This record gives sequence, C-alpha cells and structure tokens, in this order.
Amino acid sequence: MELSREQALALLQKYNKEPFHILHALTVEGVMRWFAQENGEDADFWGLCGLLHDVDFEQYPEQHCQKAPELLAEVNASPEMVHAICSHGYGLCCDVEPVHQMEKILFAADELTGLIGAAAKMRPSKSVMDMEVSSLKKKFKDKKFAAGCSRDVIKTGADRLGWTLEELMEKTILAMRSCEASVAEEQAKLCGEGNG
Repeated sequence: MELSREQALALLQKYNKEPFHILHALTVEGVMRWFAQENGEDADFWGLCGLLHDVDFEQYPEQHCQKAPELLAEVNASPEMVHAICSHGYGLCCDVEPVHQMEKILFAADELTGLIGAAAKMRPSKSVMDMEVSSLKKKFKDKKFAAGCSRDVIKTGADRLGWTLEELMEKTILAMRSCEASVAEEQAKLCGEGNG
C-alpha cells in the first residue's frame, strides 16, 4: 500500500515539534516535488522523501539517518524511500550512498534550502521571490553567514549531479519560489498561529 501524505505528515509531527523543523520538512518536500516535475518523475514519491528526510533529527540528532528506518517502518515506508531518506546523510552521519538522481538532488538541495532560507530572511521582502543567484553566491562565500549550512555538502551535491554550483542554486531558488506561499500557509496551520 502506498504511503499517503497524511500518514507521512502524522509521522513527521509525531517526532518533530519545532516549527523550524516542520518548516524545513515542508520546504524540502516542495523543492523535491518541483525537481520531480522538472525531471518527469513521481512528484508524490519525491515529495514524501523530502517531507520525511529529517524525521529522526529532532529527537535523535546523534543517530540521524540511523534511527530513520525504524521510524519509517511505522508507516511501512518502501525500501526505496528508506534508502533515499538515509542517503541524504551520506558521509556525514551514515554510509548509505545517494545513487539515484532523486537521492543526489535531496542530498544537494537539503543543505542549500537552509542557506537560501536564511538568506531570504535577510531580504527586505523576506522572500525568495526576488532573490538572485548572485546575491546567494555572496552569502555562500561568507562563511560566517548561516555557518551551520555546510558549503562542502552543497559543493559535493552539485558535483555528484554534474551541475555547476550556479545551476544548483538557480534551480533550488526556483524550486523554493514554487512552494514558498503554500509552505508558509501550511506551517502556520500545523504549528498554530502565533508560534512561528
């Protein structure tokens, strides 16, 4: 039986309470759906992998990507989904290698959405809608900015995809634009107004 988005969301919320983590999950879901559509792939599957990629991170940060298979078993996630989700931690917290295009995109875009999100907050518009690759590259080069976002992971991610850094940035900005409004709306609903 296919995993439904309702089931996936319920699992996410069971193990994630922080509004920031919910926002990140929804953002990566939207980004993965956009990439799937661009590639003519299954947007629901790519999206759910994005939604659940950090399912174990909030409660088990020391076991990130190692605890995930156990939690994902609660919703009977497919072996493909478990592999994809674990592979985004490759070389950081697990040894599951991203093999498929979708896994490589998840690996690369996950970290980059954090950087783009932080950069968007600094803009007068507080939005990615008017963000240019050139301004993102400046933030990327400034190691003090969003220091938690690993530049090495982003670069490795682009390399694995055979894309330039600019290409990865441009596509991920477009992907985030495609879902910015719906993500904000859903996060407000899930986390309750006023807790954002």
